[in-house]
Amino acid sequence: MAERERSHTRPKGGVFVPHAQVLSSADVARALTRMAHEIVERNGGLDEVILVGLQTGGVPLADRIAGILAQVESVQVPVGTLDVAFYRDDIGLRPVLPEAATDITMDLTGQVVVLVDDVLFTGRTVRAALNALSDFGRARAVQLAVMVDRGHRELPIRPDFVGKNLPTRREEMVDVSEEGVLIGMLEDR
Repeated sequence: MAERERSHTRPKGGVFVPHAQVLSSADVARALTRMAHEIVERNGGLDEVILVGLQTGGVPLADRIAGILAQVESVQVPVGTLDVAFYRDDIGLRPVLPEAATDITMDLTGQVVVLVDDVLFTGRTVRAALNALSDFGRARAVQLAVMVDRGHRELPIRPDFVGKNLPTRREEMVDVSEEGVLIGMLEDR
């Protein structure tokens, strides 16, 4: 789980205690490979495709997808990072992390932007990302790739590429890392 969520989810602070591993590291690798192929297929290639990883959990996944695309299609897809902290509707409730910076050096006008995140939950982070992207040009299309779609949407947002649909209880937490995907609870310290 992204460090921001781990350290600042209510109750403030807490320790993530996993109770089940949902995907192994090999499962995550297979899901990323499948998602990379789906991105190529949906877009008819990689011309004008840019990956943007959402800080913090989507950044390593975007890098891994870019690496897979380079192997499969022999094309280096540009990768950017996006911190949506100042675009969220709950600004002030979550601290802004200085290490979670935006790095988009290319103009997004006319490009197909694939937003990459680790977990899709309420949809509010994606809404904030859509607002933030407009500062970098008018993308021709924006697509969403997530490793885990856990449901509980509060906004009408649906991913285009999903590693795993994982129904959860609202109070559960999902942790995506190189070691796999864990589901658990955040417990008081």
